[in-house]
Amino acid sequence: MRRVFITETPDVGAVPGRRLAVKDLFDTAGVRTTYGSAIFAEHVPTVTAAAVVAAQDAGYVSVGKANLHEFAWGITSDTPHFGAVPNPLAPDRIAGGSSGGCAAALAAGLADVALGTDSGGSIRIPSACCGTTGFKPTHGLVPLDGCWPLAPSWDHAGPMARDVAGCEALLAALVPGYRPVADVALADVRAAVAWTGHADPLVRARVEEVARLLGAQPLELPFPDDAYDLFAGEAAAVHRELFAAHADRYSENVAAKVRRALSVTPEAMAADAARRERYRERTAALLAPYDVLLTPTMAMVAPPAAAGEAPIRARALSLTYPFNATGAPALALPCGTAEHGLPASAQLVGAPGTDALVLAVGRTVEAALRTGR
Repeated sequence: MRRVFITETPDVGAVPGRRLAVKDLFDTAGVRTTYGSAIFAEHVPTVTAAAVVAAQDAGYVSVGKANLHEFAWGITSDTPHFGAVPNPLAPDRIAGGSSGGCAAALAAGLADVALGTDSGGSIRIPSACCGTTGFKPTHGLVPLDGCWPLAPSWDHAGPMARDVAGCEALLAALVPGYRPVADVALADVRAAVAWTGHADPLVRARVEEVARLLGAQPLELPFPDDAYDLFAGEAAAVHRELFAAHADRYSENVAAKVRRALSVTPEAMAADAARRERYRERTAALLAPYDVLLTPTMAMVAPPAAAGEAPIRARALSLTYPFNATGAPALALPCGTAEHGLPASAQLVGAPGTDALVLAVGRTVEAALRTGR
């Protein structure tokens, strides 16, 4: 079974460009909200999440609650409860996760924009897999009230679309007072590039073409020390009581993650929190001379669905997860064809709070890629 939406909703009154896919992690009053879990298969909230309300107030109309990885804890968006999200570009490849249904809806033309979440790459990974655009804002910029948490200090909500302008328009609806930055000249952008050597050859080549457009300077940027105990400990707090009561209704994929998370100690979480803070400080210092950092979004194109999650999880997350650790804004932008004829994706990252600048640079890079200049 393959499903883009868990629940479809009538798009009455939707105007062109305003059809919204909502990740089924956000509560919607009167509309089933499952969080991708069999436990909540018939759950109908009475209150709508703040971000969904903001989008609706701006004239966006929901066309459906998009399928996802169960409880947003995974990167394949394939669960036994609601089926696998199809990748419209390649039926044998994953759509990515956990916001897989959102990216698939965009790639298939079923929605114009989407509202997703990202705790380790869950907006950017499916955007890369499906050849769409996705933006993880600065941590805390978009409200998460009424959204099921994964690991709160890592969780972000943000826009997904088929281009940068779509992301900017939805972000403006989600964030009162947000104003896009005017077009920037690439020659005026101070850019660094890192981690291309970790990518497959054609992904690397496409991202390095973007680096040349930006005149980006190579930067030796470290990866974060392991802080998974902090992430897992926060997730364990979310699931502890629910798992005790309903462990048999979790998929084995997520149940295994919960069982491991429940063993994390407060001491391990505190040590990881200190490591994360040191990484934030070190990264901020290294990136201070630059407006944006360029990396691949993923080291490879959309992986084969038959592989399952375990063999691909670490590599798929490796280039996105660091910016959940720092809370920085990060844009996933399609940048050409790579291995197997599938899209590569470039990731543009800025300092926390520079969301509008990152998107403006992304808009200019997007235009340059389209025109070949």
